[in-house]
Amino acid sequence: QVQLVESGGGLVQPGESLTLSCVASGFILRYYAIGWFRQAPGKEREGISCISTIDDSTYTADSVKGRFTISRDKSKNMFYLQMNNLKPEDTAIYYCAADPHYSRSYSRANSFPLVGDFSSWGQGTQVTVSS
Repeated sequence: QVQLVESGGGLVQPGESLTLSCVASGFILRYYAIGWFRQAPGKEREGISCISTIDDSTYTADSVKGRFTISRDKSKNMFYLQMNNLKPEDTAIYYCAADPHYSRSYSRANSFPLVGDFSSWGQGTQVTVSS
């Protein structure tokens, strides 16, 4: 059973940085994908960035491109979302999610994967950007 646990959320001021972490376990297949999503009050869940473990290729949404970066530490099975120059509109609950069957590269992706492709979810961590 896939388990995901996020950490690292908090309250920061506009322009500051924050790094979210996700520890992932329980995968049966060798390759899978991890995605970071967020959901603000009254809004739909939004895909932020995802990474494929087959080649560490990534796809990042235009809304955060240039400010947010996804990465992983393979030895620790940890995944990270580095968030720079945070803005009040980044305020949301951030989730780590897994597509445990994904075995392709994101290098040629031209859109974010469907939320429904990710079958396992963490509990979420709150990020609040406010002065």
